[in-house]
Amino acid sequence: MTLPSTEVAQQRAAQEAAAGEQAPRRGIFRFLPRAHPLSWWMLAITTLAILMNSIDRIILPTLLPAIMKSFNLTEVQAGWLNSLSFVGTLTGAVVFGLFSDWVGTGHKRCYSWCVAVLVEIISGVATAFCKSLGAFQALRVAMGMGTGGSEPINVALLGEWWQKENRGFAIGVHHTGFPLGQFIGPILIAAILAFATWREAFLFIPMIGLVILIAQLTIGTRKNHQKVNDWIIENKLTPPVTESLQKVVENASIWANAISCLKNRNCQLAILLIFGFTWAEMGIANFLTLQLTREVGLDLSTAAIISGASGLTGWIGQILWGSFSDLKGRKRSLGFIIAGWILAAALCMFIHSAILGWAILIFWGLFRNSPYPVAYALLIDSSPRAAASSMGLMIGLAVGIAGILVAPVSGWIIHSYGFTVHYLVIVGVLLLSCAPLWFIKETVNLKKA
Repeated sequence: MTLPSTEVAQQRAAQEAAAGEQAPRRGIFRFLPRAHPLSWWMLAITTLAILMNSIDRIILPTLLPAIMKSFNLTEVQAGWLNSLSFVGTLTGAVVFGLFSDWVGTGHKRCYSWCVAVLVEIISGVATAFCKSLGAFQALRVAMGMGTGGSEPINVALLGEWWQKENRGFAIGVHHTGFPLGQFIGPILIAAILAFATWREAFLFIPMIGLVILIAQLTIGTRKNHQKVNDWIIENKLTPPVTESLQKVVENASIWANAISCLKNRNCQLAILLIFGFTWAEMGIANFLTLQLTREVGLDLSTAAIISGASGLTGWIGQILWGSFSDLKGRKRSLGFIIAGWILAAALCMFIHSAILGWAILIFWGLFRNSPYPVAYALLIDSSPRAAASSMGLMIGLAVGIAGILVAPVSGWIIHSYGFTVHYLVIVGVLLLSCAPLWFIKETVNLKKA
C-alpha cells in the first residue's frame, strides 16, 4: 500500500527537520549547549541586569571623595555609608526573594523582578537630587534594597528559562555581569564627570535599567515561556518549571516559602558557605588599594587600576566553574573553587610589587566570583518551589551580614597586626567554610550528566 504524496512529503520534511536538529555545529558553537533562542535572549537580559547591579554598587566607592567633600564627611562617616548599602542588601534580598515566590514562578517572576528594579532606578535617580546627608543615607538603604532584591529574582528568573542540565552554565555566564560592570562602570562614571558632577552620575547610570526593564517585559511573557518549556521537553531535557510546581508555589504563602527554605539543609549550608566566601572577598577587596599604596608604595591611580585586575579573568572563572558543575557536580566545582580561593588569599601576603600584584590578582579572578553562580544553581536545584526565597535568604543573611561586619573587623586587624595576619585570618575563614561544603548534598545527576 502506497502512502498519499502529501503524507510522504510530510514524513520527508519531518525527517529532514530532525536531521537538521542533530547536525553537528561548527566553530565556537560546538562548545555551547543547545537551548531555545528565547533562553539565550533571557540570558542576555539578565546578564545586563547583573551588569547594572555591579555598576550601581561601585558608584559610591568611585565617587566617595566628591561625596565626602559635598557633605563634609569624615572617613568613619563615609565608611558607614557603604555599610548602609549592605543593610539595604540584607533587607531587600530577603523581602523581595519571598515576595517573588509568592507572586509566582515562570513568566510571573518577571513582575516581581520589575518591582525590585524600579526601586533600584528610582532610589538612584532620587539620590541625584537629595540635599541632606540624612536623605542620602536613606536612599543608600533604598538603593541597596533594589540591588539586593533584584539579584535573587534575576537568578531564579534565568533558572526558569533554561533546562536543568545547563543551569550552571547559564548562571555562570549571567554572573559575568559583575566583572564586566567593574570595568565598564568606572569608564561611564569618568565620562560623566568630564562634563558634570557626582550627582549626574547617580542620575544617568540607573536610567540604564529602564531599557533592560522594557526588554524583560517584551521577552518574559507566558507564551514565550511556554515555547521554551515545550522545546525543552521535545529535546528530552528536564524542564525548569512544571505545571504541578507552579500550582504548589501559587498556593503557598510567603511564610511557607520562608520555612521551606530554612528547613532545607542545602540552603542552610549554602548560607554558611557563602558567608565565608563573602567575608574573604570583602576583606581582600576593601583594603587592596590601601595595601598597594602603603605597603608597595604605588600612587593611588596605579593602585586603583591594579586592584581591579581580577576582573580580567573573572568572567572566565564564572563560565568555567558553572559549566563544570553541570558535568561533575556542584560540590566538586565548589571544592576546586575554595581550594583556589585559599591559595589566592595566601598569595596576597606576598604582594610586594606591582608585577606580583597583577599576577596574583589575575589568578584570584579565576575563582573570585565563581562560587556565587554555582551556589545559586545548587539552591534552585535544591528548592525549586522557593528558588527566589532561598537565594534571597542566602544573599541577605550571608552577603548582607558579612558586608556589614567585615570592613570594621578587617580594618581593626590590619591596624593592630598588619596585612599578613589579615590574610591568615581570611585563609582561616575559608578553611572553616570547608565544613558546610562537606555536608552539602549533591543535586546534579552525575550519571545523566
